[in-house]
Amino acid sequence: MPYLKIQSNVSIDEIEASRLLAEASKLVAQELGKPENYVMVALEPPQPMLFAGSSDPLAYLELKSIGLPQSKTPALSAALCKLMEEQLGIPAARVYIEFADAPRAMWGWDSGTF
Repeated sequence: MPYLKIQSNVSIDEIEASRLLAEASKLVAQELGKPENYVMVALEPPQPMLFAGSSDPLAYLELKSIGLPQSKTPALSAALCKLMEEQLGIPAARVYIEFADAPRAMWGWDSGTF
C-alpha cells in the first residue's frame, strides 16, 4: 500500500541506489507500522531541478498510503529527511515531502482494491 517516490538532482551509482531503495522501504514500513511486503519505493533518474533559486542537491518525495494519519507525518518527515541526508548528502532544508492518504477504494492491487 505505501508508495514512496524519490526525485532528486543527485547522481548515484547502482549500488548506492539499491541501498537507498532498501533503506527507504524498511523505513516506510517501520514508521507506518505496515508489512514491508506491501511497500513500493521508486527512485527516479537524476534530473535537472531547482529549489530556492539553486541547483544544489535537493529532493522531492511523495509518500502515499492508505490510512496515513496526519499525526505520523512529522516523524515521517524527520526520518525521510535524515535518510536523504545520510544516503544522498541532501540537507533537510532542501527536501520537500508530499504526504497523501489514499482511500481504500482508490488503491488497486492484485486485480482488486483494498
